[in-house]
Amino acid sequence: MPYSEFTIEAVKSRFGLAIGEAPSPFAAWPPVAPGALLTETLAETLPLAVAISTEKARSELVIAPVLLEARRRAGRPVSLFSGIDFPVDAAQGLTGVCDFLLSLSAEQLTVEAPAVVVVEAKNDNLKAGLGQCIAEMVAARLFNERRGRELPRVYGVVTTGSLWKFLALEAGAVVLDPAEYHISNLSRVVGTLVGMLQPQDSGR
Repeated sequence: MPYSEFTIEAVKSRFGLAIGEAPSPFAAWPPVAPGALLTETLAETLPLAVAISTEKARSELVIAPVLLEARRRAGRPVSLFSGIDFPVDAAQGLTGVCDFLLSLSAEQLTVEAPAVVVVEAKNDNLKAGLGQCIAEMVAARLFNERRGRELPRVYGVVTTGSLWKFLALEAGAVVLDPAEYHISNLSRVVGTLVGMLQPQDSGR
């Protein structure tokens, strides 16, 4: 079972996860006003992506520029991968392609630990991507553990480009931000992504 075949029910049963909604830790991160480059880029690309209305268009024209902005604003080395094969554990079904993956490393040729954020792009609705995103988060945590670079949390994002949903995996629980953020609330989207890329020993 590759990532793309996981449902919420499948990840709960296979990995023994509890899944619920809570504003923590997401509410602790302040909004970050987007820079002029992102604002100008989205003014042109967002209407185009909506008109084309495919996952590829939304990924390239909306999601990638937002992730690049978070990478610029993180204040630390962050590598960004798009459409990368992430084969972690075939026996558990943890294999397949991640739409986007961010790692706390300057290394851009290959994924290095710790992998901290996985982003799943969905053209239809956010709920359809939750199971796949959670499976990728489990894989990222296992990837980190096997390299001796464990993190308290691994984060996930499911987005249509227009709507953004944030997740956190900690121990045996997945926490979903109860809110879905529209791209018009860009400072909140960027601020949450930047928060996910910060050191985790600060209590966040």
